[in-house]
Amino acid sequence: MIPTRFIPLVFKYMVRRRARSILTIGGVATAMFLFYSVQAMQQGVREATQPSSEDTKLIVYRQDRYCPFTSNLPQDYHLRIAAIPGVKAAVPVKVMVSNCRTGLDVVTFRGVPDDGLESGFFGQVRLQDGSLDGWKRRSDAAIVGERLAKRRNLKVGDQMELGGLTITVAGILESTEPQDRNVAYTHLDFVQRAAGNRPGVVTQFNVAVVDPSQLREVARLIDEEFRTAQEPTATWSEKSFVGRVAADIIEIVKFAGWLGWGCIAGVFALVANAIFLSVQDRIRDHAVMQTLGYGEWLIARLIVAEAMTVSFTGGIIGVAAGMLVTRIGMFSFSVEGLSIHIHAGIGSIALGLFLSALTGVLAGLIPAFQASRREVAACFRAV
Repeated sequence: MIPTRFIPLVFKYMVRRRARSILTIGGVATAMFLFYSVQAMQQGVREATQPSSEDTKLIVYRQDRYCPFTSNLPQDYHLRIAAIPGVKAAVPVKVMVSNCRTGLDVVTFRGVPDDGLESGFFGQVRLQDGSLDGWKRRSDAAIVGERLAKRRNLKVGDQMELGGLTITVAGILESTEPQDRNVAYTHLDFVQRAAGNRPGVVTQFNVAVVDPSQLREVARLIDEEFRTAQEPTATWSEKSFVGRVAADIIEIVKFAGWLGWGCIAGVFALVANAIFLSVQDRIRDHAVMQTLGYGEWLIARLIVAEAMTVSFTGGIIGVAAGMLVTRIGMFSFSVEGLSIHIHAGIGSIALGLFLSALTGVLAGLIPAFQASRREVAACFRAV
């Protein structure tokens, strides 16, 4: 953009008004922190709800029920579900949550049969620590998702009491599936006995199908099987189920997207104002530079480079702060036993840095144009 020998001059302009530069960089950093946070929320929503051609999982719930506390299905339904053509595995699950409302630190307990974690539904699960044998040996044992373990600082052998349950951590679970990372898998009968739950009754069935193309057909067959039963069912793909349950969160995150772009507009106004004031302070400096042979185009590029540097520096600080907060906090929106994780990938990081640099360039164009078109004599007459 400018010859490298002029780079020290750009930094000299920035430090000449230290307070102004620091305040501008701080404002840009704050706005980019908010923008990155919104991007992290949006990525979590996309990951949890966006269907793909490789999805093979279904959730069977009680018809017309929305909260885990109200969805009750007979446990023996899983035998009839497993017999339906196209079903690979059906796992009865009893769900308990610390509360049924939306929150950032809701703990979800999922009770599964002793062989549940070895079924086809949990094919992508890997234990970071502990073992399935240790889980099977204790009735109060739990396999804890990696995000929950980090957020609660849990290790194998630790105990946790919440929502009327006291569990012992038998393993730390690592999974590619968002819904496995923030839960504690316990024994089904252990959860059924807790807090007055009825034995033989579960919240839902997690179903794996053989062929992803059969997902809708298998869902239809399951609901048809229990259409006239005392406890009819409603079946969705896992991501559709998350999208239905977390509809309010998704709408809030969509609205937050406008806040993110508002932050970018704020960065533009902030940097443009700072550069405009900086240029006004240096009117006579520019006249001297033109007298010494600096061309109008070079002066304009120096001003744009200064604006980009200020904005990009603030962008780096804001994005780095956002990464640090989301990584340490391990935040998740949890609602009705389901989780949407707040995290952003390399694409969101690159977008934030690119937009901060681009905004700086655009914000510097008008002051640069004005400075480059000003006559030398008019510059010396300016106060």
